[in-house]
Amino acid sequence: MKVLVTGAAGFIGFHLTLALLDRDDEVVGIDNLNDYYNPVLKQIRLNKIAEHPKNSHFNFIKADISDRALMEQLFADHSFDVVVNLAAQAGVRYSLENPHAYVDSNLVGFVNILEGCRRSKVKHLVYASSSSVYGMNVKQPFNAEDRVDYPISLYAATKKSNELMAHSYSHLYDIPTTGLRFFTVYGPYGRPDMAYYKFTKAIKNGVPIDVYNNGDMKRDFTYIDDIVEGVVRVMDKIPTPHENKYSAAKPPYRLYNIGNNNPVSLRDFITAIEGACGSKAKKNFLPMQPGDVPTTFADIDDLVNEVGFRPSTSITSGICKFVNWYGRGKSE
Repeated sequence: MKVLVTGAAGFIGFHLTLALLDRDDEVVGIDNLNDYYNPVLKQIRLNKIAEHPKNSHFNFIKADISDRALMEQLFADHSFDVVVNLAAQAGVRYSLENPHAYVDSNLVGFVNILEGCRRSKVKHLVYASSSSVYGMNVKQPFNAEDRVDYPISLYAATKKSNELMAHSYSHLYDIPTTGLRFFTVYGPYGRPDMAYYKFTKAIKNGVPIDVYNNGDMKRDFTYIDDIVEGVVRVMDKIPTPHENKYSAAKPPYRLYNIGNNNPVSLRDFITAIEGACGSKAKKNFLPMQPGDVPTTFADIDDLVNEVGFRPSTSITSGICKFVNWYGRGKSE
């Protein structure tokens, strides 16, 4: 199978690419290698892909999905069976500082992906959404059929927009699309701007960590290996026309949560990192930051029932794997 992975030098894209090579897929990976965080880590990931025994099945192209002409040429040059769109401007807090980056990548870029899939008749588009679309919904656990009309960050708004855009293309052009709402992904080679990465680095260096909302938050942390297995299984589960209770339209369109279905308090999360590091954290307690939410909690019944997959890595096991990787000097 020939697969386009956008954001291939990113955290999830890197791990997914390795998994696809493991099963002998042909992968074209694109990434613009931007400097949202240190590009050195992105190059380290690409170097690891180059070390894979089946690296001849991987073709990397430095490209930005917001470049319309380039994306049109990419889809003209290749015939993809599946497209996995992981390229996006990530981060809730950064969206307060640089909103245009989110419009360019998450909206303009996503339209270019949809158009490429439409014109080349891609069999299945799988794309990254986010648990942030739920905002401050009071109903928990979060179900994919819950209303998500009240985003509290621009990042969340762009991800909800992706879901709506995909739905319209599925309906108009019969393109099978599946959106995946990821819940706080962590693990080796992860993004340095994420809390678990910052906490580990600070604890090992004896530097205080910033703990927002005085630690009174919960997250449905999901280990990277679980995320990748879920993505691969979803790739192979091409959606068929699907009814829902809100519309007479029946496009080949699905949405799934991928989370552990087990929220962990920020305090317990820090305790797990302390245990793996063998050191106590110095804590600097701060109020909630704009755009943050107090709790995320994934209802994964649809993922389990329709795809046959349930994430299973415990927070203790996952954090130990990350800290061990970090301690081996593989960080940025």
